[in-house]
Amino acid sequence: MTDRRSDAPLSRRTLMLGAGALPLLAACGNPLGSGNASRIDARVQGAVSFMQQEVPGTRELVNNAAGMLVMPLVTEAGFGFGGAYGRGALLINGATVDYYSALSGSFGLQIGAQQYAHTLFFMTPEALSQFRNSVGWSVGADVRYALNTDAATLGFDTASISEPVVAVVYGQAGLIVGATLDGTRYTRIIP
Repeated sequence: MTDRRSDAPLSRRTLMLGAGALPLLAACGNPLGSGNASRIDARVQGAVSFMQQEVPGTRELVNNAAGMLVMPLVTEAGFGFGGAYGRGALLINGATVDYYSALSGSFGLQIGAQQYAHTLFFMTPEALSQFRNSVGWSVGADVRYALNTDAATLGFDTASISEPVVAVVYGQAGLIVGATLDGTRYTRIIP
């Protein structure tokens, strides 16, 4: 004869842990197995077009970069603990070569949600190679953020950039001033 009361708390606890882990597992799934590659490609092309039209100076970055990682839709939400997740593609010479996810987490005073897009421009072949050969690449202090200082420029000469990686964060209203990608981790999604 077994005592069912001793089994009940364990099974409820297991159920609660399992239910709590489902959103995390869903976020880690590979989205490409179900035909989502074409959806990501369409969103990436739309984001690049929008960026070039709405953020002055980015056309030159596109032309001069060895490659660019375009994250067309990143969703960020927080209530004490926060996080952001998105998927995108690495473009070299305008063609998709790999797919990536972006993930970041934070803790602190935060309430709300937002969606934005961003593009990382790899300005040297070495920076692009380092990104592509890493297991999980994170944004650090070596990334230059492009900020719109007036209506016509990004605040620096795009033809003489010395930084290996330039980040542009933008959304439906154009460039998002003061946004940061620090700590965002990019991981290749293998189809």
